[in-house]
Amino acid sequence: MTVFHRNEKKTPLPSRLRGGVVAIGNFDGVHRGHMSVLGKALELSQAHKRPALVLTFEPHPRSVFNPSVPVFRLTPAPMKARILDAAGFHSVVEYPFDHDFASRSAENFVNRILVEWLGAAEVVTGFDFHFGKGREGGPAYLMQAGERYGFGVTLVDAYRDENAEVVSSSRIRARLAEGDVSHAAGLLGYRYTVEAEVIGGQKLGRTLGFPTANMALPPESALKPGIYAVRLRRANGDLHNAVASFGHRPTVTENGAALLETFVFDFSDSLYGEVCSVSFFGHLRDEMKFAGLEPLVEQMGRDCEEARALLAGVTPLSEIDAKIAF
Repeated sequence: MTVFHRNEKKTPLPSRLRGGVVAIGNFDGVHRGHMSVLGKALELSQAHKRPALVLTFEPHPRSVFNPSVPVFRLTPAPMKARILDAAGFHSVVEYPFDHDFASRSAENFVNRILVEWLGAAEVVTGFDFHFGKGREGGPAYLMQAGERYGFGVTLVDAYRDENAEVVSSSRIRARLAEGDVSHAAGLLGYRYTVEAEVIGGQKLGRTLGFPTANMALPPESALKPGIYAVRLRRANGDLHNAVASFGHRPTVTENGAALLETFVFDFSDSLYGEVCSVSFFGHLRDEMKFAGLEPLVEQMGRDCEEARALLAGVTPLSEIDAKIAF
């Protein structure tokens, strides 16, 4: 899949991608609600034999308008692209979002980006999508523009789960903040997954018999500290069952920076410097402070047993989940 992090002034779109079906949105999380839009775009792409593209925006608009308040991204750009690739899209266009872009008129967005640059044949987006300076462009404007320029427009209603509640990124963030990765997976349609470079640590885990692959998640991550049953995927594609601790290591350090420390089962190679992904399957317990290293090691052994048992019975939630976490 092709990923563009450029605008129409810098990079012409390859001819093989012009005239496609374009799904537009931020799609943070690429959750089941987003898949109602994305799935419709894929359906139209197959029906009309046209390429399927996603037009999204980087960085997150909230980071531009309110930089002092970091945004907990469910899917930073690289992970988002991986998931959209797994969903079946041919290309992701990560359009640079800045104040200059935000000041463009709705007509400029349609004419310069959708028509001249992308050559969109069909546009699919949510029913509440707004664009252009002051959010002047809305669903009615987009449909009228489609009639003027000759591209189709499909608006998709908000997706609701089995309890008739709208599936949203904010709901998923709230579940992760509670450590409820199982509920979050149900809303996402796949296991929550993070990706980062494996970095060096204190190597205490190695001396205790539990060497870990350490990752620093973004400081704005709101995942609840605790112990989780996970799977780690290496850069070469190899997948391993594991148990992970996310938190501040209160037994061995005071006010330590939050780290994701993953103990990979039946594995002895070095992972330092590799960019790996970790998919969360279940919350085993909260982070806690032990009276010493001996009770900590005993509990870590029990955590491993529980994680192995949980992971032995898991099955994919969707085709995306099968490609990301299996």
